[in-house]
Amino acid sequence: MTENAHSDTPHADRRDIRAAMAEERMAALGIDEASIQRLVRGFYGKIMKDEVLGPIFGRAITDWEPHLRKMMDFWSSIALMSQRYEGRPMPVHIALGLEPQHFERWLGLFRETAAELFPPDGAAFLVGKAENIARSFQMGIQFFTVPKKD
Repeated sequence: MTENAHSDTPHADRRDIRAAMAEERMAALGIDEASIQRLVRGFYGKIMKDEVLGPIFGRAITDWEPHLRKMMDFWSSIALMSQRYEGRPMPVHIALGLEPQHFERWLGLFRETAAELFPPDGAAFLVGKAENIARSFQMGIQFFTVPKKD
């Protein structure tokens, strides 16, 4: 074998392992690409109509369809390990001026949507991921917006 053939093997093996894990997760939790699309569209449909979150997100997002596609890639990467999402969400969310009560409302709408669309184990898996994301974003926002002491 050539040197390049050897260097490709570990990547191919990781892709195969990732694909097998994603298939197992899809079967066990009822999560697949179609259900992720329904989750994203349903959840952000609620965000758009929400009297608190709708205006906040509406100021930043003028064309929702590209954002929804990006969020489908994001959740596919999170739930199915597809690695489709490429982006840096923290700077965008810092600019929104989100506070803890906004994250609680966001999580409430996410929990509601996940429970409507997934079996209990699938909803719990996705909600757990969403809670981790919310916690991470809140810590990042706090870090970047609180004045640092010398």
